[in-house]
Amino acid sequence: MVEVRKNTFHELIKNKEWKRLKKSLNELDVIQLAKVVEDISEVDEIILFRLLNRRQSKEVFQLLSHQKQEHIIEGLAQNVHKLSNLLNDIEPDDRTAFFEELPGKITQRLIQLLNPEERQITLQLLGYPEDSIGRLMTPEYIAVKPSDTIEHTFEHIRKYGKDSETLNVIYVVDNDWKLIDDIKIKEILLASPNQTIDELMDYRFIALNAIDDQERAIKTFKDYDRVALPVVNADGVLIGIVTVDDIMEVEEEESTEDFHKFGAFKSAIANPLKERAFNLYTNRIIWLLALVFMNIFSGAAIANFEGIIQSFVSLVFFLPLLIDSGGNAGAQSATLMIRSLAIGDVQLSDWYKLIAKEMMVSLLLGLTMAIGVAVVASFRAPEIIIVVSLTMVLVVMAGSLIGMLLPFAFTRLKLDPATASAPLITSIADICGVIIYFSIANWYFGFN
Repeated sequence: MVEVRKNTFHELIKNKEWKRLKKSLNELDVIQLAKVVEDISEVDEIILFRLLNRRQSKEVFQLLSHQKQEHIIEGLAQNVHKLSNLLNDIEPDDRTAFFEELPGKITQRLIQLLNPEERQITLQLLGYPEDSIGRLMTPEYIAVKPSDTIEHTFEHIRKYGKDSETLNVIYVVDNDWKLIDDIKIKEILLASPNQTIDELMDYRFIALNAIDDQERAIKTFKDYDRVALPVVNADGVLIGIVTVDDIMEVEEEESTEDFHKFGAFKSAIANPLKERAFNLYTNRIIWLLALVFMNIFSGAAIANFEGIIQSFVSLVFFLPLLIDSGGNAGAQSATLMIRSLAIGDVQLSDWYKLIAKEMMVSLLLGLTMAIGVAVVASFRAPEIIIVVSLTMVLVVMAGSLIGMLLPFAFTRLKLDPATASAPLITSIADICGVIIYFSIANWYFGFN
């Protein structure tokens, strides 16, 4: 349906049927509007966005990609009033996320379009370290005092609730604005109007520190299954909240970044359809060139075994199968370790506890795969069944251990474990596989 409407909008713009265009826009919800704006041409998107009302502009803008947001800001540069309204209406955390991706000069210019209150909030949020929880939080929440009655609390919610990011949780602060508890709205709804807030308090709450890394927030949300968490400063003063939708966006970005690193990309690629070909090239070429030089060692290793290869040419048939098995086993093991390190299931100090388990698992994997390769060898080259079977067991074990240990090594060196990418693990496993394979062949057939 959106696809059809997108074409309709283009025709309406082309024919300058503004009333019909605005009526058609009002028939769509914000999700559909965002999809249309995201997909339509750059010229048409500015016209469409100008026709959105204030509420639609705010909600649609927050759903767009950063690239599209930048283009719309540029397109609205001549309409200062609409641009100012848009920037002031965006939720503070979303506005901060947008600003931090812009060049400094542009950010400063846009900040001047904010009203004094929003400008102060934005500067405060931008003052926190990059990738800190402070950059994610919003100061729009509801806080009450322990002495407030339930009736007074509802009056307070009715007065200020429309500006709050969420009403699922109400926060309790003392006279110095220090956080002392949080209460679910359900408990307040079920309480008697004459009860006070302190009668509902159990002083059990979870809070985040504004300067902590965003990955800690991701883990805390997962551990405690919350829709929002309070953010405090070093003195325990409540300064904002973080909601689960913001955390989901951060987690998606982290996962995308790790995925690109694991695939040996220099940096993350937002959208390959919209990315320039040269940027795609530069993101991939460095690792590929590095791996070319690494794989020279595989060739050098093979050259050292020319004698055994000439005597038993059938060895070459199984070479790709064996070394690929080691690389695949290593990639599997690395994926498991990187994820476990990222979500906190495994700590850096746990590496030695996992070696014995990984050796046992990889031995079982290797034995199972050895049976398969032995069956193939029995038809193709029966004389090397023992060689290929032993090699399969050892290369799978070696690849698995390499894949398990590399993420720990990178973490220990203060590097992102995702940088222990699949191509790197595969290349190391290839070199080890070649040496293991032909060394066993030399031993088995008595070559010096």
